Amino acid sequence: MAATKRLTADALAEALRERTGHSFGDHQRLQRALTHASARGSHAGIDYERFEFLGDRVLGLVVADMLLAAFPDAAEGELSLRLNALVNAEALAEIAEEIGLPELIRAGSDVRGLDGRKRVNLRADALESLIAVLYLDGGLEAARAFIHKYWQPRSQAIDAARRDAKTELQEWAHQAAGAVPVYTIDSREGPDHDPLFTVSVKVGAYPPATGNGRSKREAEQAAAAALLQREGVWLNQGSAA
Repeated sequence: MAATKRLTADALAEALRERTGHSFGDHQRLQRALTHASARGSHAGIDYERFEFLGDRVLGLVVADMLLAAFPDAAEGELSLRLNALVNAEALAEIAEEIGLPELIRAGSDVRGLDGRKRVNLRADALESLIAVLYLDGGLEAARAFIHKYWQPRSQAIDAARRDAKTELQEWAHQAAGAVPVYTIDSREGPDHDPLFTVSVKVGAYPPATGNGRSKREAEQAAAAALLQREGVWLNQGSAA
């Protein structure tokens, strides 16, 4: 993430009014929500983390409600897969980039230089914080309007209901090798509140594949997807052959 110009609270609220369609009443709260702990000191990250926590729940509720209405005949399993595809870190980071949110995040120079998975996580967290402030400032309808605008088109994607990688790999492993996938945690890095797991998966005599994630399960899914893609079971990320 490139260095950003530090906007005043009022300027930040105006910039986000254009992006979200909501006129924020509490400009200071909005600024706190988009100020990472690295830019505020060692004891100043609590607001940011609490906003992430709330925004994650609001997003999940609104997207779940949206999916129930959009797919009235879908089974619970399909709805869960669609939900997971819409609220994972990659999806959130893409939407954050789409609305130009990274340039508005206040963070220390060490955090601005992050790349790869950690950058994805930072952008996803910031978007969750923004959703929390939309909810606190304008109620559920303000958050719902924003979420529907950016998530509804994605919810209609053909591959949104694909099976998760671990399930796909387990079935392929049984057919191709008469075996079950074996997952191994290779490493765990980072602080307790933001860990990064590296997991490898092996199927029979096939070479192992690795993946990273903020949780053990997420890393396992990434490793399974990597093996499926390498072996040509999935043509590309998230597409079944």
